[in-house]
Amino acid sequence: MADLNAAFQAAVANSKNLSERPDNATLLKIYGLYKQATAGDNSEKKPGFGDMVGRAKWDAWNGLKGTSSDDAMQQYVDLIESLS
Repeated sequence: MADLNAAFQAAVANSKNLSERPDNATLLKIYGLYKQATAGDNSEKKPGFGDMVGRAKWDAWNGLKGTSSDDAMQQYVDLIESLS
């Protein structure tokens, strides 16, 4: 568990230094996995139609409902490594 946490923290740091900016779909996946890993299942209210970015982020996070924190961390680490 400590190794996964360390790998996750390293991946979070590495995500800020990627050589090129990922496309929006990948950015949303990164966001969703991060939120699922750190906050668990989404229990927030869905943003209104006027907030397109907020809705996209909410949908990305909500799509991971039921994924364990450890699974989300591992997927996040794998995704960031594949982009580095």
